[in-house]
Amino acid sequence: MSDKNTAPSTVGAYVDQAIGAAQSVISSITGNPADQAKADEHKASAALEKDASHATAKAGPFTLSSSGAVAQDSTDRTEGSWDQTVGSAKAALGGAIGHEGLKQAGDKQYESGKAQEAKGQLNDLGSGVGDRVTGAIGSTVAGITGNTAEQAKRQAQHDQGKSLQRGVEADLQKQVDAEQKKDPAV
Repeated sequence: MSDKNTAPSTVGAYVDQAIGAAQSVISSITGNPADQAKADEHKASAALEKDASHATAKAGPFTLSSSGAVAQDSTDRTEGSWDQTVGSAKAALGGAIGHEGLKQAGDKQYESGKAQEAKGQLNDLGSGVGDRVTGAIGSTVAGITGNTAEQAKRQAQHDQGKSLQRGVEADLQKQVDAEQKKDPAV
């Protein structure tokens, strides 16, 4: 990892990957196995750091990312998810008892919930990416000017944005996995 004293970083992973690639080129030119070993070490470190920087834990509407910040999903996401669950139950019950109106109402509620959740995901993703960018830039500027309080505030903004973004990514991956389970051709 690029800096052992900080949280895992995707940028740090790319730096390690580039160093590893440069060392591979040097190794291929010189034929030195020690250079190749260093290159392999940097590449392995880069892969581990990238995976660690994407680590996410979800508990209900809360996400904890590798930065340590906790972010709460937008209400559109949680309400939309709930409407999908209730709609599915209504549709299943309506189908089981032969009540077409209940089945159609459930299908409609499910689709409405799906749209609401997607709206919330887009909102959280946009906010997360925006907070990461403005937080990173603000933290850098504050670091250059020596304003440590502002630097910490901007780093917290970045970390909060990362947790929002990683939460959306985790939910989208869960949806893809569920679709693939239903239809392996997806």
